[in-house]
This record gives sequence, structure tokens and C-alpha cells, in this order.
Amino acid sequence: MSIKQKAIQGVVWSVIQNWGSQAGSLVVFLILARLLTPEAFGLIGLANVFFAFMQIFLEQGFSQALIQREEIEPEELDTAFWTHVLSGLLLTIISFLCSGLVAEIFDQPKLIPIIQCFSFLFFIKSLSHVHKAILTRTFAFQVMALRTIIGIIIGGIAGIVMALSGFGVWSLVSQQFIYEAVEVFIIWGAIDWRPKLRFSFQHLQGFLNFGLNILALKFLAFCNKRTDNLLIGYFLGEVALGYYLIAFRVLEVMSQLLVSTTKQVALPTFSRLQTEPERFRQAFYKVTLFTSLIAFPTFLGMIIFTRELVFTLFGEQWLPSVPIMQILAFAGILNAISYFNGSVFMAMGKPSWKLRLSLLNAVLNLIACLLAVQWGIVAVALAYVVSSYLAFPVSQWTIGKLIHVPARKYLQQFISPIICSVIMVVGILIYKYFLIDLLDEKLLILIGTAIGIIIYGLSIKFLYPPIFEDLLQILEMLKSSKKKFSNR
Repeated sequence: MSIKQKAIQGVVWSVIQNWGSQAGSLVVFLILARLLTPEAFGLIGLANVFFAFMQIFLEQGFSQALIQREEIEPEELDTAFWTHVLSGLLLTIISFLCSGLVAEIFDQPKLIPIIQCFSFLFFIKSLSHVHKAILTRTFAFQVMALRTIIGIIIGGIAGIVMALSGFGVWSLVSQQFIYEAVEVFIIWGAIDWRPKLRFSFQHLQGFLNFGLNILALKFLAFCNKRTDNLLIGYFLGEVALGYYLIAFRVLEVMSQLLVSTTKQVALPTFSRLQTEPERFRQAFYKVTLFTSLIAFPTFLGMIIFTRELVFTLFGEQWLPSVPIMQILAFAGILNAISYFNGSVFMAMGKPSWKLRLSLLNAVLNLIACLLAVQWGIVAVALAYVVSSYLAFPVSQWTIGKLIHVPARKYLQQFISPIICSVIMVVGILIYKYFLIDLLDEKLLILIGTAIGIIIYGLSIKFLYPPIFEDLLQILEMLKSSKKKFSNR
């Protein structure tokens, strides 16, 4: 089977995984948001800041090293596995003992038992990192999709039942804990590989040489993604953080649905094409254009209907999240443009380049959010978006230098989605202006979405026929690939 066919089939299962998992997690999220308070989400947000920080030292970049290499030896897999397990045990002990200190920093005694419970997740997660790398290398995204969806369903049911029974924040704790445990159980049952009692310091050194940059990269990614949460939780409290997290969670779901569906397949695909520069560039162009054609109109449309969406899906108590969500949507648009840059750096064996860019982004994000936090959560959201846009030109210049992509040719790709999205936005605004007082929120969203899809599709068809034809071909390829899977 060719790399192209593997990539297409990988995209199919990645779509199933991302759309299925995000749809399931969104349903659970919406139900829990109506049953629980902003304070409960804020407490989990604070605990997850600590959890995400400690998890940096668990992942270490070994999985990316296994995926990136053309050939791997069995002893390498064993070395990576036992290193992960030892790291997981140490992190479990350290996190359990540090729970009181973290709670004292945030002045939240309720965090102590939550962090102590979360500490055991480090050991549980350490058991599956190598298995995930093996499945990704072989494009076995069917297993990845099933384990994620089943984990979300079982964890979500447990969380909802506990919320209905009055367990409050522990509903969210149990949901996350059960989800991780179920994923590990399924992934071990789906793969034949089992670790052997052997260890190679030579292979460990090779992993560390590659993973050192990844480790630093993950630390900077933590700073980029969690700085705003940390500052809001520390200066503004858990309730404010709860409102912010709801808005940010919507951004994450949208990004997962619209952007990262193909990112999961991008690293192994790019890695196989690293010795074929022209095919590499064409693959990069196509995946970026295809993603932007979907993400641009979706995020802009979401901005128009944010208030109606929040009121309908989450309830009136979450309306303070509306302006935050609208601002963060612009970060989603930027993600659509630059989401695959990281996969390019990894595939070309240049994690240090990504490290430097992440350092720039982390510094800008920290400075911007520190300056903005005194004006509240809306200002922090704006600072987060502005810092991302300031770092974007440097990122694109670096990508162009690495794979010889002219900046002008790269940016020209986005002319068509921008123009067609603007036409769509104008049409939706006119519709909303005349009918906002005649329809309830649900009908306003449904009819507006249908109008937006029609206007956007017709705009591409008549203004950019070649792109429209390419989209139809991609959809046909995905459809035929899906039929092959269903006939197995």
C-alpha cells in the first residue's frame, strides 16, 4: 500500500476518532456544564495546570522519536517502555507528596485530594506511550479511534451519574480518571507487542538526544497553553477560571474537529516523504489549504452565533464566557494556518527549530497575559490571541527556510478561503439582522448555519472552480476509502 493510500485511510480513521471523540466529549461536557458550577470547573482547571506541567516529564519525546525513525529495533521499544514506567512511578510519588504545596500556592485546600487522585494517572498513562507510537507508525488509527471513543463513553457516563448523584467536582475527577484507565486497557488488548525485561543505555542515550528538545518544547507548549489559566486562577480565582475554561474548551473542540483530524496523520506521512522535497512541499500545501477551507468559515461563523450557542448549549449561567469565546475564535483561525508546522519540524528531524519558536511564543504570551490579567478574563483572552499573531510571521519564515516554501506562494493559498468566508459572513449578518427577533436561538443557529454553508459552497464553486473540484476529489477519495474499511 502506498504512503498516499495509507495517509488517506489514516485520515478516515482520524476523522472517526476526532469527530466521534469530540462529539461524545462535547455531549458529556454540555451535560456536566448544566449540572455543575463554574467553581467546579475552575478547581479542575487548577488541578489540570499542575497535571499538565508534571506530564511534560512523563512524555519526554520518546514516542515522537519512535514515530520519526524509519526503522526501530525491539530493544529500543523495551528501553522506551521501561523508561516511561519508571518516570510514571516517580511522578506519581512526587505529585502525591506535593499536593499540599500546590493547594497552598492557590489558596485552595480543596485541591489536595483532587491532585492526590490525579497523581496515579501518571503511572497509568506511562503504560501506553510506546503502544501508541507503534500504532501511529503503522497507521493503525482504527484502534486509536475505538479506544478513544470507548474511553469517552464510559468515563462520560460515570461522570454524569456522579454529577446527578450530587458528587460535584468529583464527577469531573472520576470522568478523567476512568477515561485514561479504559484507554490503556483497550490499547493493550489491541496490540500484540509486549515489553521484555531488557534495557539499553545506548538506545536511551539516543532517545535523550532527540527527546531533550522535545522535553523543552513541551515545557514551552505548556507555558503557551497554560500561562493564561495559571494567571487567571492565581489572580482572579476559580470562578473566573471556570468561565475562561468553558470558552477555551470550545476552542479546543473546534480545533480538534476541524484541524487536528489530519495532524495525527501528518507526522508519519511527512516523515516518509522527508527524502522527497517536492512531494513533501505539495503534501504540506494541500493539507494546509484543505484545513483552512474548513476552519476559516467555521470559526468566523461561530463568532456571529456565539451568544446563541452559549445560551442554548450551556445555559444562562455561562453567558460571561461569550466575549472570551469570540476573541479566542481568532486564535482558532491562526491555528488552522500554522497547525502543521510542528509536524514539519519533527518529520525533518529539527525539533530544536520548533523549540526556539515556542520559546518566542511563550515569552510573548507570558508578557501579554501578565500585563492584561489586571483587567480581567476578557483582556487575558485578547492578550493570548495577540501574542500568537505576533509570533506567526517568524514561524512561517522558518518553515519557508526549512522546506523552501516561498512566503508569497504559501500565503496566496488563504486568499480563497478568506474571500469566500467574508462573503458568507456578510450573508449571515444580513439574515440575522432581519430575523433575530422572529426566531428563537436554536432555529436562528440552524437556519443561519445552512445559509452559511450554501453561500460559502457557492462562492468557492463560482469564484475558485479548481479548488472546488479538488475538494470534491478529496471527498470522493475519503468516501471510497471508507467503503473499503466497511467491506472488511
